[in-house]
Amino acid sequence: MGQNTALETLALRWTQLCNDALLNSFPGKVELNGYGVIEMSPASTRHARVQAAVTAQLSVQLTQGGVLTECPVLTSDGIRVPDVAWASADFFARHGDATPLPQAPEICVEVRSPSNTDEEMAHKTHLFLEAGAVEVWILSEDGTQQVFEASGALDRSRYPVQLDLPQPAV
Repeated sequence: MGQNTALETLALRWTQLCNDALLNSFPGKVELNGYGVIEMSPASTRHARVQAAVTAQLSVQLTQGGVLTECPVLTSDGIRVPDVAWASADFFARHGDATPLPQAPEICVEVRSPSNTDEEMAHKTHLFLEAGAVEVWILSEDGTQQVFEASGALDRSRYPVQLDLPQPAV
């Protein structure tokens, strides 16, 4: 029996976690870092509202593919889970329902929580781009949007999308 590569080992560990009854009821995002250690992020209602709005708007505005929420992506530093992603029909034809995805979808969106640091967001941006994303969007809960591609920051997305994010509740 051959040895698994580090990425294959992470993918096997991810499969175990997907089948863990305790984690299935966790109300937040679960990721695996490059060492196979579980990282958890509790979700806020504001975060969920922004995530839902982005999901709905991408579904309506980019019809030549599909939207994924919290899809696992195999990266050079573990299995990372963008809050929202958009993938082309070609991407789905190549990867189907692979879990984790061996490549990042074309658009990976992170909704930044107050606890996220600039370093964490820069690291995730790098990982998704390195894994094949065309763009990574970082959205603050207040509606600020940053867009990145492999060459750096963009003024706006190259995709024909106009986001209208919900205003914070009073």
